[in-house]
Order: sequence, then structure tokens, then C-alpha cells
Amino acid sequence: MLQPLQRVLGAAGMFPGRPLSWAAGSEGRARLSTRGPGERDGGLADFSARLAAGPTLRHFLRNASPAQGTRHQLEEPEEPAPYLTSSILEEARRKVYLETYGCQMNVNDTEIAWAILQKSGYLRTRQLEEADVILLVTCSVREKAEQAIWNRLRHLTALKSKRLRSQAPLRIGILGCMAERLREEILHKEKLVDIVAGPDAYRDLPRLLTVAESGQQAANVLLSLDETYADVLPVQTSPDATSAFVSIMRGCDNMCSYCIVPFTRGRERSRPVASILREVQMLSDQGVKEVTLLGQNVNSFRDTSEVQFRSAAAPGLSRGFSTIYKAKEGGLRFTHLLDQVSRVDPEMRIRFTSPHPKDFPDEVLQLIQERRNICKQLHLPAQSGSSRILEAMRRGYTREAYLELIQHVRDSIPGVSLSSDFIAGFCGETEGDHQQTVSLLRQVRYNVGFLFAYSMRQKTRAYHRLQDDVPAEVKRRRLEELISVFREEATRANGAMVGRSQLVLVEGPSKRSAAQLCGRNDGNIRVVFPDTEMEDGTGSGALVRAQPGDYVLVKITSASSQTLKGVLLRRTTLRESAARL
Repeated sequence: MLQPLQRVLGAAGMFPGRPLSWAAGSEGRARLSTRGPGERDGGLADFSARLAAGPTLRHFLRNASPAQGTRHQLEEPEEPAPYLTSSILEEARRKVYLETYGCQMNVNDTEIAWAILQKSGYLRTRQLEEADVILLVTCSVREKAEQAIWNRLRHLTALKSKRLRSQAPLRIGILGCMAERLREEILHKEKLVDIVAGPDAYRDLPRLLTVAESGQQAANVLLSLDETYADVLPVQTSPDATSAFVSIMRGCDNMCSYCIVPFTRGRERSRPVASILREVQMLSDQGVKEVTLLGQNVNSFRDTSEVQFRSAAAPGLSRGFSTIYKAKEGGLRFTHLLDQVSRVDPEMRIRFTSPHPKDFPDEVLQLIQERRNICKQLHLPAQSGSSRILEAMRRGYTREAYLELIQHVRDSIPGVSLSSDFIAGFCGETEGDHQQTVSLLRQVRYNVGFLFAYSMRQKTRAYHRLQDDVPAEVKRRRLEELISVFREEATRANGAMVGRSQLVLVEGPSKRSAAQLCGRNDGNIRVVFPDTEMEDGTGSGALVRAQPGDYVLVKITSASSQTLKGVLLRRTTLRESAARL
């Protein structure tokens, strides 16, 4: 983006031909010095005249974050600052390469970061070798994810050392959860990166990169109580994608004993409903056919920006569930948001992740059942099948309460597809606890599962209060057994769809064969089918080929734990398929 500060300000006519330096002032502040060698204080008058002709405080405040209650509008394009001419900006445009690791929230964070950088004059490149700036959006949930980043950094620093002297220096940055958790180690111990920005500091990226241009390291990992980026319009990393993620809240208050998220992403805060609806409408206008609402605890959404709703009563928790914090009164809740989002475009599918099982009032389940474009698929993270381990995890429920919720969900939403998370080898887990998790997998029979061995994280309650006493080889064995049982039961669950027609949103060609297409059904299960001609769905008898973004009916012929296969029947719509299936 910007050239080093001396070149930018000098080109703007503020301090021509004078070296710039930063010196420590009173109370730790920095002051800018433009004094040349041997120059005395008599030049202050000339300096003041030049300063008066430069930027005013208004120019710097323009990009300041607005107060929480005013973040209702998506950002409009701004004119460049008057002291940065178009020639300076054009010369300073640099190419940025973004690499994303971890969950869907990090995908959305990448889109937010790119929107901010694009507005500041950066160009995007898909080629690592072309980049002037490389930014890694990182995950800190498990040690394995962090190790992948360290390995990648060492590869990138080797690339940095090979940079030609005729080129601008390559700058490397770490963004997201790992940046917040390991700032000191990243900056001072390893010295592999130039900038570090936490999940709430993406607005500061242009400034951090400008500091890095001067050869200094720069960091901002402060967590915010109100940052939601509600006024930043994310730029999709894949413009032609049929689906998109929309962040509706950030942070988490649950404080599960194993989880690092509250320490890397901060406390819960929700976007205003109005800003979410505007983003969903924009995606609909662009032809996006599926939106996933995102949040660390998405169904505890609570928009308090509207004064008239601040005294609303808190919804009840799922039966048999509890929290470590008091009920939060006031605000527009998840049921209201889900209802409004589903009304934006009746032909757009709506999903949400990741919820907590405690926040499923009957109103949410009823809405999912009634609204045809809200997918009949729920993610209900169990983590363990042992009540003793669930208590140690501070999950707020027992095995019995969880199973009661599962039954209630299936009674309320017939045919619902279920997914879950499980941790193998948590602190103090015995063989008996493990077998209870195995039996839960068999009893519930999930369609989709995410299973991992426990990885202790610093700052968490488990780190301070519990012992990571399950040997690594035992964790691996238990994880392998859980995966095996899950696949066995998921194959049975998915096998129930064989012989039935499924509504599928076409995503594009299959990765394994150009002669096949793939997409996902309502339950978020991958469906593969031949790319053949089909009825166009209008009743005219015309034959067409399916395109990404089309809804099609596929008759399922076989099933595995992860994939359904079938034959293409015809193109359709959500409205029509709801009447047929």
C-alpha cells in the first residue's frame, strides 16, 4: 500500500528532503522529528507553516471506529486523504497474498481483512511469488494447527531472504487467534514476522503495514468489547461461489474449561440485525444461493442496538442445561434474526454454525420446521458422552439432558440431519468415560462428525486446574475408535436416503472426475452425480445441464459416511421441491 512514511509525507509537500525519526516523548508517547543535521530550533516557524498546510485532525478521525450504536450502515467508498495524491497512491499499491487456516470464522475474517486492505489501495494476488505482503489468518484451537503455522512461517522467511534487492522488502503478517495468543513469541523470540494483528484489530492493518514499511515490527492484539465489523462489507474470496458466510456475532462467554476462544476472540457481542440483513440482501442480489450465519456461539445472538428491545426478557435454556453466567436480558434474539434472514430471499438456503446445545428454545426449532429455506440440519456439539467429563469441561449439561434434547429436536423437526463435535482423551478421562462416548455415537447416529484428540491450551481453566494425564498414544487409540464408530453409524444414517430424491445445491465439478458434479443436500451432506442432461424444470421438455447455483433433484443410489451418490433427475426450485419432497 503506502511507501515508507518519509516518502509519503515528503511527496505530499510536508517535509521535503528531510529525514524522519521517531523519539520517545513524555508518558511514553512518540514524537515526530524532522530536524536536519545541525539545524537549530529557529527552524520551528518554517516547520509550523508546513505542518499547518498538512492534514488536520479531521482527516485522521475519519477512519476511526464509530460507536457501537452507530454501526448500522455498510461503509461507503471514501475519497483519498487530501495529502495523498492519486500518483502517490498508485505508486504505493502493493500486492497482498492471504492464506487462511482453521474454521469458517477465519474464512470470514479473511474477507473482512481483505475488504479493509482493498479500500486502502492494496491489490490481491493469488500467486505467492508476486506478493509484497503475505498475511496468514491463523487458528489456535489445537496445537497441531499452530505447528502448521510455525512450519509455514519458516518456509516464508526463506522466501523473504531470497527477495531481490531491486524489489520492495517482503512483509509477513500473522492475523487472528494465534496472533493474540502468541504475540510475544512471534515477534521477539522467533522474529519471523513484521506485523501481528488480533481478531479485533483488522481495521488497524493499513497502519500496521505502514509501520512495517519503515522496517519496524508492529502489533495490535487488543480485544474489544464492541467490535463486530458491522459496517465493513466483506469481499468474498471466491466471487463466483454459490454460498457465503455472514458473521453475526463474535466471541464467547461460555468459558468451557478446554476452550481458548474466549481468550483469543474475547467476550460475546452481536451485530445489529439491520446490518446483517443488508449484507444478506447484497449476497442475494449477487446470486448467492446459500448463506451460513456464523458465530462462536451463534444461537446466543443478542442485538442490543435497538433501545426499545433492551428490556426484553431472556429466552429460556434447553431443558436440563445451565450456564456459568447470569441470564442476559434485553435485545433482539436469534429467533428474530433467523426469521428475518429467511424472509430476504425465499430461494436462498439458510444455515447457522456453531451453536451451543443450551440455546435451542422451542421457537427456534418451530421456525426451522416451518420455513422451507432454513436447512433441516443442526450442529449439536456433545464433546463427550460422559456426564463426569462434561462437568469437568464445564459444558452445563449431563448426558441425559443432551439425549433428551436430541429426542426433542427429532420430534420437532422430522428428518433432521445432525452433526456434532467430540474430544478424545480430555483430562481425567477413563476407559469407562470413553466407552460412554462410544455408546453416545451409536445411540444418536450422527450424519456428520468432527472428532479430535484433546490438546491443552494455555490460559484455559483446564490448563490452570486440571492435569493433561491421558497419554498421547491412548488419545490416538481412543480417537481412532471414535472415528471408526462414527463412520459405521453415519453410513447407516446416510444409507436411509438411498432410493429417495434429495434437493441438492450444485457447487461445481467433482474434484475426482470432471464428468461428475457435486453439491450438498439440505442436511449438508456431499452429493456426487453424473454431469448429464436433465429436464429444465419448466415443463417445456427442454434438456439442460446443471450449473453452479442450480437446485436439482438427485435420486440417491449409494451412501457412505461422508458422501451420497445418485442420478440427476431435473432442475427445480426451493418452492417447488418443498411441495414434492
